[in-house]
Amino acid sequence: MNGIVMKFGGSSVANAACMRQVATLVASAAHRPPLVVLSAMGKTTNGLFAAAQAAENGNLESAISGMNALKAAHLTTARELFPEGIPSALEASLNDRFGELELILRGVALLRELSPRSMDAIASFGERLSTLIFASFINAPLVDARKVMRTDDTFGEGQPRFVLLPELAAEHIAPLLTLGRTVVTQGYIGATEDGLTTTLGRGGSDYSAALFGAALGVEEVQIWTDVQGVLTCDPRIVPEAQSIDQLTFAEAAELAAFGAKVLHPATIQPAVEVGIPVTVRDTQHPDGQFTTIAPDTRSDRAVTALATRGPVTVLTVNSTRMLNHSGFLAKLFEVFRRHGVSVDLIATAEVSVSLTVEADAPLEALISELSVFAKVVAVQDRAIIAVVGERIKQTPGVAARIFGAMGDINIELISMGANEINLSLVVPQPTVVEALRRLHRAVIEEAVCA
Repeated sequence: MNGIVMKFGGSSVANAACMRQVATLVASAAHRPPLVVLSAMGKTTNGLFAAAQAAENGNLESAISGMNALKAAHLTTARELFPEGIPSALEASLNDRFGELELILRGVALLRELSPRSMDAIASFGERLSTLIFASFINAPLVDARKVMRTDDTFGEGQPRFVLLPELAAEHIAPLLTLGRTVVTQGYIGATEDGLTTTLGRGGSDYSAALFGAALGVEEVQIWTDVQGVLTCDPRIVPEAQSIDQLTFAEAAELAAFGAKVLHPATIQPAVEVGIPVTVRDTQHPDGQFTTIAPDTRSDRAVTALATRGPVTVLTVNSTRMLNHSGFLAKLFEVFRRHGVSVDLIATAEVSVSLTVEADAPLEALISELSVFAKVVAVQDRAIIAVVGERIKQTPGVAARIFGAMGDINIELISMGANEINLSLVVPQPTVVEALRRLHRAVIEEAVCA
């Protein structure tokens, strides 16, 4: 259908001034027309988590105080947006929401129990409040995302029921967009078949936007944030980082998985499946640079961007049983499966396997089980650097530039991604900043100059 999805993150709707800017952007896109997906205001979700934890600890006074601070912030925003007075319907709805939140917090404090189900109910208020204020400000219909975003009952990490979303979107959202109206809804939240509130996990608003876009078949999904698109590296580490005009879906997914902060790792997939382009834009610089992630993008760069994730732990498993033993790797990874540990990078030799796991993995338990059939060495405080580019494999000399740039920085593990667009290096965590700066100069800045 004609139309777009415009998703705005917490920093884009942090206060009245930010909401006015968003309203201007939405008005300029009214001809498309837009489904506006909002996150909670600023640090609201953090505040809700803190209030919930205080209630669980039996500190009801602190929980209510935290809630009242959030209430004051939202009422201040509403007053600034409506200087002649908050509309009575909006004020009544805000008071109702906070009354509902207070009842839940009191129940948690009374029982001294914070279940994942209760936490999702509490966390949902951030998006429910921000959209209530914004929809009233721009006089647009507000559709409760929980009517459309059907999930399972994995509270805290709700898994969308993909097959149901198109039908529910067609029922609750499409008719309003077809009439040319801007529609507002929440990111991050959904509901089970029984109507119980769920969340998609932290950062799930991007995922919501892509899912809504795919369900509706829109022309474009826009992710509005506080940077001008996806950058070639984290600008806090490399000030010379540049905005990337176009990314392939594969490149975007790799960057997201290996630490790029602009995109939620799961955001891309729903758009990939139906061929909808995703653009990443800066709310404060709407006419500035932005990144387009599209199914037909073809890159002529050897290296597109760098990302990093850490600290991680490197486990090296040595055993002569690997020789001519077809079931050894299955036995090895079954240990990780039992402990619910994901493995990032893998490098194998004749009698050893090296792999990386997150720093919070249960090392003692893993080593104890693995040591039954192998010798295990764990090295902590390491970092992964991902060198991502669609044409790494096809570009002669790029590997020489990568390894030459590292100089005296020790590379402890090398892994080429299965899709051959991600060359990952593991280095000591203290060296990662210098490594990224050297690599950026060698494979991005100098490549552009050339």
